[in-house]
Amino acid sequence: MNSILLIVFLPLLAAIIGGLGNRALGNLPVKLITTGALFVSCALSWPIFLGFVAGDATATVVPVMQWVQSGSLSFDWALRVDALTAVMLVVITSVSALVHLYSWGYMDEDPDQPRFFAYLSLFTFAMLMLVTADNLVQMFFGWEGVGLASYLLIGFWFKKPSANAAAIKAFVVNRVGDLGFMLGIFGTFVVFGTVSIPEILATAPSMSGSTIGFLGYRMHTMDVLCILLFIGAMGKSAQLGLHTWLPDAMEGPTPVSALIHAATMVTAGVFMVCRLSPMFEAAPIALGMVIFVGAATCIFAATVGTTQWDIKRVIAYSTCSQLGYMFLAAGVGAYGAAMFHLFTHAFFKALLFLGAGSVIHAMHHEQDMRYYGGLRKQIPLTFLAMLAGTLAITGVGIYWLHAGFAGFHSKDAILEVAFARGTELSQFAFWMGAFAALLTSFYSWRLMFLTFWGKPRWAESEHIQHAVHHGHDDPETHNPSAQEAVGEEAVHAAPSPDLHDGTAGYHPHESPITMLIPLGVLTLGAVFAGFAFNPQFLDSAEFWGGSIHYNENLIHAMHAVPLWVKLTATFVMLLGLFGAWLAYIRDTSIPGKFVEQFRLVHRFVYNKWYFDELYDLIFVRPAFWLGRKLWKTGDEGIIDRFGPNGAAWLVLKGTGATKRVQSGYLTSYALIMLLGLIAAVTWVLI
Repeated sequence: MNSILLIVFLPLLAAIIGGLGNRALGNLPVKLITTGALFVSCALSWPIFLGFVAGDATATVVPVMQWVQSGSLSFDWALRVDALTAVMLVVITSVSALVHLYSWGYMDEDPDQPRFFAYLSLFTFAMLMLVTADNLVQMFFGWEGVGLASYLLIGFWFKKPSANAAAIKAFVVNRVGDLGFMLGIFGTFVVFGTVSIPEILATAPSMSGSTIGFLGYRMHTMDVLCILLFIGAMGKSAQLGLHTWLPDAMEGPTPVSALIHAATMVTAGVFMVCRLSPMFEAAPIALGMVIFVGAATCIFAATVGTTQWDIKRVIAYSTCSQLGYMFLAAGVGAYGAAMFHLFTHAFFKALLFLGAGSVIHAMHHEQDMRYYGGLRKQIPLTFLAMLAGTLAITGVGIYWLHAGFAGFHSKDAILEVAFARGTELSQFAFWMGAFAALLTSFYSWRLMFLTFWGKPRWAESEHIQHAVHHGHDDPETHNPSAQEAVGEEAVHAAPSPDLHDGTAGYHPHESPITMLIPLGVLTLGAVFAGFAFNPQFLDSAEFWGGSIHYNENLIHAMHAVPLWVKLTATFVMLLGLFGAWLAYIRDTSIPGKFVEQFRLVHRFVYNKWYFDELYDLIFVRPAFWLGRKLWKTGDEGIIDRFGPNGAAWLVLKGTGATKRVQSGYLTSYALIMLLGLIAAVTWVLI
């Protein structure tokens, strides 16, 4: 009981001390307090998780305090710890602790380190509140908490206009999804008369077939509730339609990207769907929507990832695609497979983001891969870490030995279970997932080849040139999202004649030990996490202990799919690897020729299917136009004119008229008094 309270509230205490103490305490004390608190929470979380793995632990609820008592609405603040929560606890605390430690090196030159570490700890506390929630209101409390903390972290370098814009975009887009989540909570309370998650899930199966009035129509109750809840998950987990905030979130420091996109905020939607899986099982239309959106997100994000140049944006779109896999698994009813991929993805995606941060650190804040090349000998430890992450995300493994990197176990299982489900929609999801796996392999190896192989192209980077001639760059003035050239042919442009070796006289250096230790630990997770915990996540109903809906027949069907289905993921992985090798190692003229031949297709994909432009046309510009009209016509033209400005005008004119009467002559005042007396008497008489 005490350990659960410490796990959850130590990050909050650290955030309060770091935030209030700030520069009065100094950089080192704040880093020690916040990082130490997270490592303690991590150390306490793993025994709980391993207890469920060994079958020695049982679900428990730890009361904190009585929270709300209002009529029929009554609930306490309590921490629910079951197998599902235990999985999230180790994911959140492990990645967050390593990100805290990594930030010691990455943020070493930043003047606002105490504020940064306080924000990280606050973010972690909010996520822990979300995953330990025993009722929907408490879950919403954590849900909004991570939204607030992500806004603060994405816009941490607030002197950069692009960072402020990205933070606002993330906040606004998530509010759209949160409206659906709130309506889902309200509707759930109306239908079930409670916000207690255990009570709702126990009653949910009996609601199958019932209807409810919504938007003037009678609709299936559980479908309405679950679709509304899933809209909230779409916003938080950046699914197609509400995904536009996620790539822009790369404006925050790289450790923030690892924390948000690996283990915490973006996985909140997947966790919520799995937590409420008995509700979704009673909502077939909602589950179909989950499958379709997940599969569509897989394809969309994977296509965009093949064209981006910013190393962090490639990994960000990869995250978006992998989240689509998780929802795809949840939609077909394999919630264990969804959580398994969430678990393994946390390790290898955090590894890729932090590895990218190490590359950026070595290349003096340059994020454009066109200006990398030949780095594997310069930063060998970072190279090995990112190689392990790439092998994990692409799903490298040997089927007959049942051995492979993390993604081999979790992503392949999702494709198999989608095929095993047997419905038309799940078959569609299988093929979309397989094609997305091919693209994943292509853009992942494209990133590796452009970064670590080939000849150095550092001489063409303005940031490297600035580093050589003027010393260190200021990260707050650097716009990492700037991508000025579109054509693939720009990758292999010839270096400047006077810098024929392409290095600009710059020598990249390996990251400090505080950055390399997290990379080493996460590498172990990327290599062994899938193999070590495969049986518990996929094949053990006892492990889950009722914390999610577990379909044993579906799991049996997954293991019985044809051999070609089991080998599909490996085949497309090799195909993607070969394509990337052919285009970026064997014949580097292929990308330019492809762009020339399919210019319109490339432009469409490079510009992210024009979602941002479409939303700008449909929502942003009309909103700004309406705002200007209300401001100029409504506020200034009517309210101010006839309100405070009008009253001020009347007072001014009145005082001007009164001033003229004040002549200073006694006879004039006597005349005015006489006229006033006559008027008063006349009014009385009449």
